[in-house]
Amino acid sequence: MTITSVVLRRRVDDLGPALDFYVRLTGQPATRFRFAGLDLASVGPFLLFSGPDALAERFAGVAATLAVADLDAAVAHCAASGGEVVAAPAPTPNGRRAVVRHPEGGVYEYLGV
Repeated sequence: MTITSVVLRRRVDDLGPALDFYVRLTGQPATRFRFAGLDLASVGPFLLFSGPDALAERFAGVAATLAVADLDAAVAHCAASGGEVVAAPAPTPNGRRAVVRHPEGGVYEYLGV
């Protein structure tokens, strides 16, 4: 299992002003989309999101998104090593993803690429 990239999650109050900062910081364009009732934007290695507190707090509980070449193998490895599959692999606007709690307690989204 190889992690090919890491995307950091950041909750913001208003995507507009935040996007200006992160686009200038990274020099990369933003891609905006909606998922699970939240407004999101991907900018370089950052995933910015905003929305109602109850939804945003749940989404903020995931530390980062880890892109992997083989999602099923990554999830199986985590589960076999004492991790907990919080959300089984399923399709999303960005590809198949799963959420896993690692044995030490960290929660991560895995995205198959």
